[in-house]
Amino acid sequence: MNGAPSPTPEAGFYFDVGEGHQLWVSTCGDAKGIPAVFLHGGPGGGFQPANASLFDPQRFFTVLFDQRGAGRSLPRGGLQANTTAHLIADIERLREHFGVEKWLVVGGSWGATLALAYAQAHPERVTGLVLRAVFLGTAAELDWAFGTGLRTFYPALYEDFLAALPEEDRADPLPAYYRRILNPDPALHMPAALAWHDTERVLSEVAPTQTRLSIAPDRSRPNSPFVEAHYFQNGCFLGQSGLLENAHKLRGIPGVIVQGRYDLLCPPATSFALAQAWPQAESVMAEVSGHNLQHPAVHQHVKAAIARFRGDRFGLT
Repeated sequence: MNGAPSPTPEAGFYFDVGEGHQLWVSTCGDAKGIPAVFLHGGPGGGFQPANASLFDPQRFFTVLFDQRGAGRSLPRGGLQANTTAHLIADIERLREHFGVEKWLVVGGSWGATLALAYAQAHPERVTGLVLRAVFLGTAAELDWAFGTGLRTFYPALYEDFLAALPEEDRADPLPAYYRRILNPDPALHMPAALAWHDTERVLSEVAPTQTRLSIAPDRSRPNSPFVEAHYFQNGCFLGQSGLLENAHKLRGIPGVIVQGRYDLLCPPATSFALAQAWPQAESVMAEVSGHNLQHPAVHQHVKAAIARFRGDRFGLT
């Protein structure tokens, strides 16, 4: 990298991690700055160039990448050799590629899940964690978001969500959605994927402009529902002992948890439970905010949390 530190991601490159996967990787900031890695949500979403604005380019060297099957990584939507363990190994490959000893790990929603899983697997490689909208990858969280929470706050949308399934599948909708989304027949997977995608989008916004499902027949194929169904059907590949139960492995790692007060996908109770189990974490509540990182209050709090990290130290100024 030549000249002034880049405030936006540099032109990306493909990074071969084997098993048929190539990750799309970009960097921003000062190559001699504080190392950081940004983990996008989904799973299956991909990072956005605007995510680089969270990091001061004069102080940080930030790696942003699309995870397996996500964004511009190849193959798009690839589910083979795509598990949480694979993604953790990919983060380590990138760390070694860039010659980083340890780095600040930043992630929200699924990115927070992956950040926690990585930090618990490699605590010696993490200077700190900045997490937004904590998701612990449990079936109970999904049941609440797409069941009790959806039915409580958007009852009409909940009926639309159920109506996208055959009547015999509506008593237990989430496994039915996963099966249909992962079915190779487009006549089955496209309506389910679009209904899932649009419902999730409503839940991610604090004031959505549309709160009912109205699926146009000529819509393009979204990516995230397919990768999400793959992960959610398999318990996010987190094994028997979950992230909360393994929070003791974070001991000594400083962190900040940013939570939107009215986040219907990842509600405050989850962040609170993690903070209770992880004494080195500080919690910050973004009032009148939902799930979306682009909500001004959420974005501001995450950016401020990142700015508090000074190399291997966590500062208050």
